[in-house]
Amino acid sequence: MARGIVLAITGASGAPYGVRLLEVLLQAERFVHLVISPAAVQVLRTELGRGVDLNRFELSQLLPSLSPAHAALVQYHHYQNLAASISSGSFLTEGMVICPCSMGTLAAIASGMSQNLIHRAADVHLKERRKLILVPREMPLHRIHLENMLRCTEAGAIVMLASPAFYPRPQSVADMVDFVVGRICDQLGVPHSLLKRWGEPSASG
Repeated sequence: MARGIVLAITGASGAPYGVRLLEVLLQAERFVHLVISPAAVQVLRTELGRGVDLNRFELSQLLPSLSPAHAALVQYHHYQNLAASISSGSFLTEGMVICPCSMGTLAAIASGMSQNLIHRAADVHLKERRKLILVPREMPLHRIHLENMLRCTEAGAIVMLASPAFYPRPQSVADMVDFVVGRICDQLGVPHSLLKRWGEPSASG
């Protein structure tokens, strides 16, 4: 079995980014270790109208039309299960993404706190020098936010603000989501065709 990518979805606005990233990773045949925070459950319901039960989780709650073959590529971990495989540095992964990443989660990582599985898995990726991608979606930012981003960056994380570009001339919210997800996939080395890259000829050119 492939080592897999850890994907954590936390309680910041931006749930469509996390769900779309999960979908794209599965379409690319990547194994995913999925963790969802309690606050993310509320945001998923508000922004996508999808109800998730963390204690009786089924992937169809997030991706209703997912094929059984792709569903087999996901291992769900409860956020309180600190005995999960991804909490240990001896368990190999291809990297971890927290998308979206709440400011509370960012602060816990910056402080080295391991209060739940998301924090612990992030700490493991930092200490093992594996790729950790944090995707905050917050504005404006105060000094503590910025300092926490700096501390995480200095520890080895990659901070990718959920900032869609406009040079591809997005025609929908989905296009804007795909741009951010595509850039995350670039960092993970996951091939995709989600965005028009700067310098590429247009379809009419």
